[in-house]
Amino acid sequence: MRIYPCNSPQAAARIVALTVLADRDIDKTEFDLLDRMAIHEQLGIDRQEFHAVLDSLCEDLLSSEQLQWADTCPVDNRTLAELMGEIEDTALQRRLLRLCIVIAEANGQVAEGESIVLTAAVEHWDLHHEMLRSPDRDLLAKTMT
Repeated sequence: MRIYPCNSPQAAARIVALTVLADRDIDKTEFDLLDRMAIHEQLGIDRQEFHAVLDSLCEDLLSSEQLQWADTCPVDNRTLAELMGEIEDTALQRRLLRLCIVIAEANGQVAEGESIVLTAAVEHWDLHHEMLRSPDRDLLAKTMT
């Protein structure tokens, strides 16, 4: 598995890409959402670079001994921890978690593999409290201030 600098746009993009791949189905709905939300811009890279990170992740998974396609998530727990470990900035962690939740819910259901990635992020980054925040509540809070 490639190593990216801590908190780099590529490390962040790989977490998003892993969420997209976690259900072992690259869904058009998810790709459309990535484009509509301009996820690449939110991560600080251009669209082509985001897709390069996604392609690199696929290459790494295909050549990796950690590949777990037979299981519900394409990577094992150790690899998940390593990938999450590349994101140390708490603001970036929260932003990535929110983005990944939206992506996981894009097709109307959260697959088990996506749930595993989200749970790993919550546990590794100690963001249990973030799971209690709802987008509607955040929107309501913004309109009240």
